[in-house]
Amino acid sequence: IKPLEAFGVKMISVGCLVEDGQPVMWRGPMLHRALQQFLQDVLWDELDYLLVDMPPGTGDAQLSLSQLCELTGAIIVSTPQDVALIDAVKAAQMFSKVEIDILGIVENMSFFTCPKCGEETPIFSRHGAEEACQKLEAPFLGAIPIELQVRKGGDEGKPLMASNLDSPATTAFNNIADN
Repeated sequence: IKPLEAFGVKMISVGCLVEDGQPVMWRGPMLHRALQQFLQDVLWDELDYLLVDMPPGTGDAQLSLSQLCELTGAIIVSTPQDVALIDAVKAAQMFSKVEIDILGIVENMSFFTCPKCGEETPIFSRHGAEEACQKLEAPFLGAIPIELQVRKGGDEGKPLMASNLDSPATTAFNNIADN
């Protein structure tokens, strides 16, 4: 399987393998096999890092991944509101049970800065991920603000990091990578 490549990053997704608009309705064994194929049958060449974006849910994907390869660790990404953090904490605890280190937690959509007045508004609450880090004894890696250009870049396939180096979100992404 040849991965897609853009901006020097190679990627593969289940979404690349199904027709547009079609749901993916796989039980554990099918998901396990897809992960196995992504690890073994994709022509990755030599990698510095392999990042796997995992869906929240039952833990099937995380458990399969932990069985298929040796993981350096997990980074948990969550929005700051309580209901999202419940799932994030469960994911972290699941990784801990299979002896995979939590490298840290990232708070996504941490706040919105009004472009007219500059006031920061914590739309989904704020600092929830930092509080979860204390509970899990995991490092807080940083907070990403809500920024229109992040959404636009994602929709257009042009990441913010490649086009707007002065953005607060770009700074946040760089700080998280450093952490």
